[in-house]
Amino acid sequence: MGIISSSIARKVAMALSGLFLVLFLGQHFTINLTSTFSPETFNEFSHFMGTNFLVQAILQPVLIFGVIFHFVMGFILEIRNRSARQISYVSYKGSANSSWVSRNMIYSGIVILAFLGLHFYDFWFPEIAYKYIEGNPADATRYYGELVEKFHSPVRTGLYVLSFIFLALHLYHGFASSFQSVGFNNKYATALKKFAKVYAIVIPAGFIFIALFHHFNH
Repeated sequence: MGIISSSIARKVAMALSGLFLVLFLGQHFTINLTSTFSPETFNEFSHFMGTNFLVQAILQPVLIFGVIFHFVMGFILEIRNRSARQISYVSYKGSANSSWVSRNMIYSGIVILAFLGLHFYDFWFPEIAYKYIEGNPADATRYYGELVEKFHSPVRTGLYVLSFIFLALHLYHGFASSFQSVGFNNKYATALKKFAKVYAIVIPAGFIFIALFHHFNH
């Protein structure tokens, strides 16, 4: 932990891991969006991601590590920030110094973490069982059917929608502030922050659209 022992280093590490996850989120959204207009394309993309050695052996472990690292670092920062406020700010007024979203990133993060657990239960664990436990042959046409089946239930669809709302709240502050954390403060900083806020709304809204589309059309 020596390399991230200082407060600044921890914030930079948190920001970099967050930016990495944002890139994955965009890629994941792009693939899932194809399911709303071309089941064949969605199956092709999903089959490639599920069978390509580079994706499975390198990118997937890196992604899992990135998720774990980001959330562990978030909890560490939250604990240290709370301790610092109790010591240094006897009359601290959070609402006067920061937005509600920024003060409650830990809670939106917990909801997202719970959502990831559901998402792994719905898709990743069955995928591992299908390929490595049951030993089934590769089937490049199964992914679309497996996706839409998960959105038959209004309860599960509602949980996904709620999770994406919290994801939007988390991204709205986290994505924009990550540029400041890594020291990006040149003439493009304002435009990037605006892009980050638009991204924080559009991508989760897109995921909500996908979930509702499959719920009401199948």
